[in-house]
Amino acid sequence: QVQLVESGGGLVQPGGSLRLSCAASGSIFSMYDMGWYRQAPGKQRELVAGITNGGSANYADSVKGRFTISRDNAKNMVYLQMNSLRPEDTAVYYCRAQHPIWSSRVYWGQGIQVTVSS
Repeated sequence: QVQLVESGGGLVQPGGSLRLSCAASGSIFSMYDMGWYRQAPGKQRELVAGITNGGSANYADSVKGRFTISRDNAKNMVYLQMNSLRPEDTAVYYCRAQHPIWSSRVYWGQGIQVTVSS
């Protein structure tokens, strides 16, 4: 069992930056592949960025070059640095953990709002 709590969201102007944090507790955090997802009103939840337990990262095309995902296994934390934010980045952002072998073991945070607006 993994518990995930996001923080760092809020309101930012276009072109600004935010850093989201996800604190994990429970099981062995370093074993899990982690990801950030987002869901805008009226849209499906989508993958923003993922990082494997080995540290390999992947990104949605829409955020490549602007967002960076990272993890600190010693602190049980995963981060999403978001730069050059656009209004279309407005969404609820969710942290997700998935066991790399037992893939049905998926855990979600409660989500945090990010609003990009002038």
